[in-house]
Amino acid sequence: MFTDEAIIHVKAGDGGNGAVAFRREKYVPFGGPAGGDGGKGGDVVLYVDPGLNTLHRFTRQRHFRAERGQHGRGKNQHGAWGADLRVPVPPGTVVREADTGRVLADLTEPGQEVVVARGGRGGRGNARFATSTNQAPRVAENGEPGEERTLQLELKLLADVGLVGKPNAGKSTLLAAVTAARPKIAPYPFTTLQPHLGVVVLDDHTDFVLADLPGLIEGASEGKGLGHEFLRHVERTRLLIHLLDGAAPDPLDDFAAINEELDAFGHRLAEKPQIVAFNKMDLPEARERFPQVRESLQAQGYEVLPISGLAREGVRDLLWRAARRLAELPREAVSAPELPVFRLEEDERAFWVEREENGWRVHGRRVERLAAMTPFELDEAVYRFHRALEGMGVLDALREAGVGAGDTVRIGEAELVWEEE
Repeated sequence: MFTDEAIIHVKAGDGGNGAVAFRREKYVPFGGPAGGDGGKGGDVVLYVDPGLNTLHRFTRQRHFRAERGQHGRGKNQHGAWGADLRVPVPPGTVVREADTGRVLADLTEPGQEVVVARGGRGGRGNARFATSTNQAPRVAENGEPGEERTLQLELKLLADVGLVGKPNAGKSTLLAAVTAARPKIAPYPFTTLQPHLGVVVLDDHTDFVLADLPGLIEGASEGKGLGHEFLRHVERTRLLIHLLDGAAPDPLDDFAAINEELDAFGHRLAEKPQIVAFNKMDLPEARERFPQVRESLQAQGYEVLPISGLAREGVRDLLWRAARRLAELPREAVSAPELPVFRLEEDERAFWVEREENGWRVHGRRVERLAAMTPFELDEAVYRFHRALEGMGVLDALREAGVGAGDTVRIGEAELVWEEE
């Protein structure tokens, strides 16, 4: 089954917790703190697998979670890092944030990959907090939570040449005649429901990828019929073979209608070069219409070639002409991730205070991470957290907002009670 859209949820691994431990060996007096750090959580990575051509896998599995880091232990033993979770996607996959629609990556070439969720760093053990004035710290950090987000995956076929035309124009028949692809073929009055790819091999040095794209109907640019599900795949092609049904009542009207839909959709589809193939020349009515159609379209600047996909007449001439046109056309540059890791463009130090029905909530990337990494069961960790909030200006902001004694203050998952000093 061909699937070209999917929504998935990814969660990177949490960092392991740091340990609070002390050396107690018989011949090591005043051994000091020996709590190790937690391990980093695994990342979630999307990478291009050229063996895939559909997003169907993501209809069965929508949630992806990387391994968390192991906790630190005594004797300064650090926790192991969590394993990255690598998820394969087909070439031509566009990765977006589902909530904002922002493009995170456009994965087109084998070897390309993007980290879509970063694993949390491991918490520091108490050995990291030892100072000359505090030689036996009883404080450590919890692991940082891994990033998580909901992603929209959209597949745009990577083909050199796209076959476009009205339903039943003969696109599937032509593809089956010139490639090893085997789309379902019958005289249906409706369209192919999914795209098909095939490789055209003309000689040892000349080949290209040909896509049979679902037929257009009027209003496709507005989402009617297959609508945008079809038009998104045209974006990737460099050349269009516009197949006309020679047996249709008015092939010129069909030609104009399809080009209007390409133009209405935008994305420069109407600017793509076209070769017009007048199909079904094995039928008498098609042979009668061909001279008029060729004269009209050549006057508009189009190259028109007569073919019969069923009888395979004129097909090789059409393919060689397409190959020569491709050689003249530049390959469009496709965007790739600038960095191997995606980052939201936000100031980590920024925060804001919000009044809730039964308390207050502090929002902010850095302050929420600080709360998540603080083990509130350790007194020294609570004191350290309080000092950090004071230094960041969070406590002053809460006072200015009107927080009172006994009010509940929430920071991430932590719930705290405000007490007057």
